Amino acid sequence: MNQPHILKTFDKELKQLKEEILAMGEMVQTAIANSIKALVKRDSDLARQVIDNDHLVNELEVKIDGICLSLIALRQPAGGDLRFIATGLKVNVDLERIGDLAVNIAERALELNQEPQLKPYIDIPRMDEDARWMLRGALEAYVTKNEAIAMEVIERDEEVDQLNYQIARELLTYMMEDARKVSSAMKIMMVSKYLERAADHSVNVAEQAIFMMKGTVVRHQKII
Repeated sequence: MNQPHILKTFDKELKQLKEEILAMGEMVQTAIANSIKALVKRDSDLARQVIDNDHLVNELEVKIDGICLSLIALRQPAGGDLRFIATGLKVNVDLERIGDLAVNIAERALELNQEPQLKPYIDIPRMDEDARWMLRGALEAYVTKNEAIAMEVIERDEEVDQLNYQIARELLTYMMEDARKVSSAMKIMMVSKYLERAADHSVNVAEQAIFMMKGTVVRHQKII
């Protein structure tokens, strides 16, 4: 007699999990966007805000972990529901790490904002746009079970990798031409690397979405 009620409650709990994961995705996407804005606009107050807000990401990570573990322990899900919850634990970790990367970028922005600007930021904002598009796409693929979007996110990673390589090559030229520019160039290079890593975490989310949908592990496999 209680079965319909239990199923209705379980569906409500799964919906809550989905909403919390999307909220965390929005939070870390905003953090990345603000950290890059703090760099480009030389806005140190905004950089400090990103750093100060990191505890909110950490608190939400703990909350999502609790929801996932509670669902597994109390509802004993199977099949697609189990994969959704289990992958939620892994997606949660990737999102938290993207939040950490936003903090890293904000810290470099604080340092760079105290120095003369080495060059106009052109490719860094492009990387930011790509990385955040990948994050949005990966989360959409996860919550809507859209394999096509997940695959598009995975394929887009090559573009971010190329931008990272292009930025590193340009900055190396600056460093070879003038040793006084080494410090600033290295910090910008680190920002580029942080964005590249954020994109990698979005790829992880997309791969987890595919596993959730198909039960197929695509990590470490070449996408053709």
